[in-house]
Amino acid sequence: MAIVGTMSGCFLSSESPEDALRSFAAALQEGDATRAAALTDDPTAAGAAITAMFDGMGRTPKLSVAADLVDDKEVSGTLDHRWQIRDRSVEYQTSVVLAESDSHWKIRWQPSVLHRQLRAGESFSYSDDRAYRTPVLDTNDRPLMTWQAVTLVALQRAQLDSAEMLARALRPVEPGMTAAGIRAAFAGNNAPQHTVIRLRESDLRRVRRSVESIPGVALSEQGALLSATRALHSPAMSGLEEIWREHIDATAGWSVQIVGADGTPTHLVDSAQPGVTPPVHTTLDRDVQTRAQLAVDGERRPAMVVAIEPSTGGIVAVAQNDAADRSGSVSLSGLYPPGSTFKTITTAAALDAGAVQPTSQVRCPGRTTIEGRTIPNEDDFDLGTVALSTAFARSCNTTMGALANRLPDDALTAMARRFGIGADYTVPGLTTVTGSVPRADSPALRVENGIGQGTVTVSPFGLALAEASLARGETVTPGLVRGRDTTGDVEPQQIPGDVTRALRSMMRDTVTRGTATALRDIPGLGGKTGTAEYGDNKNPHGWFAGIVGDLAFATLVVGGGSSAPAVEVTGEFLRPLSE
Repeated sequence: MAIVGTMSGCFLSSESPEDALRSFAAALQEGDATRAAALTDDPTAAGAAITAMFDGMGRTPKLSVAADLVDDKEVSGTLDHRWQIRDRSVEYQTSVVLAESDSHWKIRWQPSVLHRQLRAGESFSYSDDRAYRTPVLDTNDRPLMTWQAVTLVALQRAQLDSAEMLARALRPVEPGMTAAGIRAAFAGNNAPQHTVIRLRESDLRRVRRSVESIPGVALSEQGALLSATRALHSPAMSGLEEIWREHIDATAGWSVQIVGADGTPTHLVDSAQPGVTPPVHTTLDRDVQTRAQLAVDGERRPAMVVAIEPSTGGIVAVAQNDAADRSGSVSLSGLYPPGSTFKTITTAAALDAGAVQPTSQVRCPGRTTIEGRTIPNEDDFDLGTVALSTAFARSCNTTMGALANRLPDDALTAMARRFGIGADYTVPGLTTVTGSVPRADSPALRVENGIGQGTVTVSPFGLALAEASLARGETVTPGLVRGRDTTGDVEPQQIPGDVTRALRSMMRDTVTRGTATALRDIPGLGGKTGTAEYGDNKNPHGWFAGIVGDLAFATLVVGGGSSAPAVEVTGEFLRPLSE
């Protein structure tokens, strides 16, 4: 008769061989080594062996056991073991002998009860077989991240006095390393040691001699997914390891072995080879990312560049300097007032509503009072009555405030969403925030929002997305990993062609004869500068956002004082790419 181990709770009475065998099978299936061992004639040896089996198999495989009692000269039975491993199973049968003792039946213990090849002192070992060498590639199929050997540098809690010495030794490869930072890692826990840093082979060579002699420091080697070069780093790469692991997990193989006390395999129970594992393809471009990083690294204040390919929505580069890094991934999710860069949205809304035409003549006084709110131009410059394109290129606050006041309360909100600002996207591999453009419920707020102040905020990512949408003529859905679709709470919407053509022309004028003439040597570049007030307005943020070829971007220098530093960073970014 077949007896399947599906019971739970306290083990059944072993007043019969059937009871004993059934209870033993149930205990194994439930992973209860103590209860299973108690049903044998040698609980100590059985408990150790069964515990080692479950420890060696880990959490991935799931065991089921069926029992069958055979009447013979000696009461015996069989156990059918089935380990479920992902979509496959490992099945085998073992023989069991039962003996009666003190009116109770016991399993006569021997290691072969668990597997016919298992001997005393041996145990099970399960391991995944993943394609760790699978790279993460950029948009041109060049390595972006690869599996590399690294050395972990750990410090023992008992030797915290060595923190200052260790920090000094590591500064040649990690300039920001401090003793206080090392000590802080031990706060709030009882860990006997802490891994201070992972070092590439090239970095280890520079500091190994000085590090390994420090009391309490231990070095150990392992593999890790790292950027292909030390210079390649980006907030956009921080989530790629999780996607890469999901990728290699999907094709992973495995093996179940019996191993000796020293871990040497003695018998292969079963295995499955890993499947074909293609690389993870991203939209990032190594060259563009490197140029963007070099550009922001030249700025001492927090600086960021985000670049998107309008034709595909692919995120091409996300760069921020060390000063920005201290605040987290602000290039992707930090919110800032956009200042005059938002005039692109205001102008688009005004054109779409028919409040103004591309050929219209508009007033640009040095300052104006609208609905009780006085709006000045920078240094009160006064252009008189000029073409709309000139007011845009010269960034007339007074013109844009007046236009915004002629629009419905939700006009800027709706147009901003067409451009992707205010939309909520779930981008695999990234956490992003585009911005917020609340409905303006008063004339004063319409005016403030129209010039990119008031309640309007954007992230560099959101502003780059808006420029990409302008370039494509419809809402762009951003993406980072090919084959991993982005979802969002907005459907792509068309931006009228006459609006996009007018804006692109005005943005080109901004570069050739407006506020960004420092960049007029870059062929085909169009953009918009912005200076955004915040706090006490002593150090306003500086922006430049634009389009060149199939590249849309946003540059921000936090506390830049004006748009000039952002324009300079943009030049450092784009000029090498245009050569």
